[in-house]
Amino acid sequence: MQAAMEISAKYCYKELETYGSCVASNPTSWQHKCHDLKLKVSQCTSSHPVIQKIREDCSTEFEKFEQCLKENLTSPTSCSPHVTRFLGCADSVDLSSVASDSSSDTS
Repeated sequence: MQAAMEISAKYCYKELETYGSCVASNPTSWQHKCHDLKLKVSQCTSSHPVIQKIREDCSTEFEKFEQCLKENLTSPTSCSPHVTRFLGCADSVDLSSVASDSSSDTS
């Protein structure tokens, strides 16, 4: 059910883990203290074609989640419904045109 998170975790586990720990450790100042780590997650996830497709198809849900985080700087957990909507969208993305686990090209 959590395709986006599973894919992100598979390819960007270290970056996600470090960023998540930073956010959890800095509940009132994470947006500043963890900014560089957020960029590292973004760079990692943007380089994988499956994640690119999910972010493209679910950009609205992702943007609403990011907006929620900005509006709830001291309580990021209040954005859980936004994460749920994003994951629901990610689960519905057709990934058949993107890379599978094999290294074959699809043109």
